[in-house]
Amino acid sequence: MITHPKKERTLVILKPDAIQRGLIGESIKRFEAAGLKLVALKLIMAQEEVLWKHYNKDDAWFQKKGELTVKNRQDLGMPIEKEPIEYGKDIIRALVKFMSCGPIAPMIWEGNQAVAVVKKIVGGTEPTTSDVGTIRGDLTLDSYELSNRDERAVRNLVHCSDEVSEAVREINLWFKPEEILEYHLIAEQILYDVNLDGIKE
Repeated sequence: MITHPKKERTLVILKPDAIQRGLIGESIKRFEAAGLKLVALKLIMAQEEVLWKHYNKDDAWFQKKGELTVKNRQDLGMPIEKEPIEYGKDIIRALVKFMSCGPIAPMIWEGNQAVAVVKKIVGGTEPTTSDVGTIRGDLTLDSYELSNRDERAVRNLVHCSDEVSEAVREINLWFKPEEILEYHLIAEQILYDVNLDGIKE
């Protein structure tokens, strides 16, 4: 079934660093200001097995990322202590450890091209190069360099789906159908009503 563009949905997760820094309201405000509609929201402690399913990586991905890690360690004169695939798995292990260290806030946003709009608002995954005006660009100063040095996940506040198919998979992982609301916002008339009928008195 083809979904109308204005009904497209995407998953956003405010990570533990966003929760601890009191950035729930600021983050939601930015999505609302763009005209997106919040259709699901909860505050939970993530389970490790759900997080492994969420990141959804296979051995080929672990091997490729691990080989890059080995090369980087060699370039820096650091010892190679394990097989490349284990270094690759360490990336997800660090993410799972971080995402399960405290509460997170999964949410679903709906609206025209919601996946692309949310990605634009959130910004690039590397905070130091993420654009000014984005959540990651404005509200955090962590970096890949620092997180790699500390052997931990980068603290970039927000996860968002990369593409529509991923959004569908991730939404089904984090939410039951009955947790997702169907309702109308008054603002949708100004955003989507073709003729803007009824504005004048």
